[in-house]
Amino acid sequence: MATRLILVAACFLMVCCATQEITKEEKQIEELLAQMSIDDKIGQTALRGTSSRVKGALSEEFKQAVRDGQVGSVLNVMNVEYVKELQGIAVEESRLGIPLIFARDVIHGFKTIFPIPIGLAASWDEQTAYDCARVSALEASSQGIRWTFAPMLDIARDSRWGRVAESPGEDPYLASILAKAYIRGFQGDSLSDPSSMAACAKHFLGYGAAIGGRDYNSVVIHNAEMQNIYLPPFKAAIDAGSATIMSSFNDINGIPATGNRFILRDILRDQLGFNGFVVSDWNSVTEMIPHGFAADEKEAGKLSAIAGLDMEMTSAAYQKHLKQLIESGEVSMDVLDDMVRNILRVKIQLGLFESPYIPDHHPGQMYADESLASAYDAAVNSFVLLKNNKVLPLNTSDKIFLTGPLSDAPHDQLGTWSFDGDKAHTVTVKDAFESNSSTQFINGLNYSRDTSKKQFRATLAKAQKADVIVFVGGEEAILSGEAHSRADIRLPGIQEELLLELSQTGKPIVLVIMAGRPINIMAVLPHVDAVLMAWHPGTNGGPALYDVLTGSREPGGRLPITWPKSAGQSPIYYNQKNTGRPADKESFVHMDDIPVGAWQSSLGNKSHYLDAGFLPAFPFGYGLTYTSFDYSNLQLSDTTMNDAGNIKMIVTLTNTGSRKGTEIVQLYLQDQTASITRPVKELKDYQKVTLLAGESREIEFIINASQLTFYNNDNKMVLEPGVFNVFVGGNSQHVLSNSFRFE
Repeated sequence: MATRLILVAACFLMVCCATQEITKEEKQIEELLAQMSIDDKIGQTALRGTSSRVKGALSEEFKQAVRDGQVGSVLNVMNVEYVKELQGIAVEESRLGIPLIFARDVIHGFKTIFPIPIGLAASWDEQTAYDCARVSALEASSQGIRWTFAPMLDIARDSRWGRVAESPGEDPYLASILAKAYIRGFQGDSLSDPSSMAACAKHFLGYGAAIGGRDYNSVVIHNAEMQNIYLPPFKAAIDAGSATIMSSFNDINGIPATGNRFILRDILRDQLGFNGFVVSDWNSVTEMIPHGFAADEKEAGKLSAIAGLDMEMTSAAYQKHLKQLIESGEVSMDVLDDMVRNILRVKIQLGLFESPYIPDHHPGQMYADESLASAYDAAVNSFVLLKNNKVLPLNTSDKIFLTGPLSDAPHDQLGTWSFDGDKAHTVTVKDAFESNSSTQFINGLNYSRDTSKKQFRATLAKAQKADVIVFVGGEEAILSGEAHSRADIRLPGIQEELLLELSQTGKPIVLVIMAGRPINIMAVLPHVDAVLMAWHPGTNGGPALYDVLTGSREPGGRLPITWPKSAGQSPIYYNQKNTGRPADKESFVHMDDIPVGAWQSSLGNKSHYLDAGFLPAFPFGYGLTYTSFDYSNLQLSDTTMNDAGNIKMIVTLTNTGSRKGTEIVQLYLQDQTASITRPVKELKDYQKVTLLAGESREIEFIINASQLTFYNNDNKMVLEPGVFNVFVGGNSQHVLSNSFRFE
């Protein structure tokens, strides 16, 4: 048997050499394959470990499985000594000495926790995303973790979905910019550097379009929408070198992604050219049984293998059935060999064969000063100022009353997916405000869902004596993230009631929201003077908030997702399609304006809700600063363009306020008429511009033909002649416009 395998490998090498010079990496892979039994190969496809909550000792049974080559990778082993022991068994005691990859969900920080990913997306800043990933990799790899299940690149259009918190927002262009930055940060200049981690772009594909915003739910996306909206961030991640991809839980157009050959082979391998390995999500192979796609565990394993899934996370369909499936001819040995090649390739790229252990002088350090500084800057850059009736920045000599259930919540401030963050290192808003002797504090409510009014009287009494009230509310961390979708996205508990009672004091109120999604604040918005969205800002969120609220720093964020007025508007997104009756303010009729007994008719004759209208509470790209900006004199260098040329767009930006500030200048395009209907706007570029008070500057963008392409219903990328509208402004709604013709 071994002789036959060696001959097969030799034939493979001869074929490769006849067409191109084989790389050292591929030669090593083939030499290993030639020595592997079918059991060895299946062992490499097994990702084993425990829940993130389990911290018990290693079992002798598990050690023996590693020794026998039945485990390829391990997740959630969070004891450095256990990591060393298991790697030692794999390298020194197993027959082939193939090293393990140790994996963990390191999403927005390991020990030093950055803002949650939707907050990082609000920075519109690739350096911020890179810094988060680089610090994460430095810290986690020092503990032997060389593989992270991040970044999540699911386009999110529905604020009810819990995993909005992990997403890059709703726009494919912005998500693609961030995807590249995350991959560079996690993987460094070289995967073989011991301070690098293999990234895992997830979830492939369409998970963010779950019906009703309910996690794990079905997805229906036509192919053009898939290509134009949901695929670009993954293409960007693969182009940046993402070592691994994770398949998603959902079925897409009736076929679960984990067993979806079209998704995993035709698109991922053939179209995008991915050559790393694909891992399932937790138990998603066997979850194809309740999906109704696989009859049993054996069929689930067969479907996944044929579809192109290389590694199975936690479930054991491959371990139990793949050998029999190959022996019966239902799955080809070539399929298994390709799976193993993909896995070994990543292990070689990680340098694990040469350096399987954590080096003695690893550069990673927990809570390093520079890491904490990066987390602070990331928080400042993530904050989005939604409303300001001249109450911010605060006057630090005023009597400030700090209250609200998240003003001193060290655990919840870290946000979802912060398994290894230590709340003892969190600097809360209360901690930060303690430096101001004029600040008084009562939390008012003990946690976000609290319905007890026990503290109301004392809270209102303190508020009466203050000059300004700062209320830090929102959602606890547990209310967002995986499996935490909400049908009602208002402030939980009785936060609204407390805010409304505080408004009766007549004192100005600053509402700071910590949450994993946009929150319906319409009931309290008229009664507060300022609103700052802080997401869940991480370890150093408190000092960042204090400095922004008191004006030594400027809120740097802009919304990466449209903010609905209510859950009933979801899904809502700026790059929508026009209908035959697009809504507008002239035709809108509110339900309260309809006469009693009115004749039954299509009042308004447009696409809107009678109660919520057609506009969101705040549009995509929106965010205020402590100054103001004016856009003027939009000019195009030409009125026509062809595929060999480009058009220069120039607009004058003026800081009309009284202090220095930074604007995110956003460029959108619209294809007026095409072979399929196109969005009303699409973000194509943006620039961060800092101006002194009173300063003006001409801002220039270059529009080229590649920005005008799209996938049609025949799955072809096309560039069609016609008129294109150009929009530029500080958000997706308030823009200047012009147009040109592509010929």
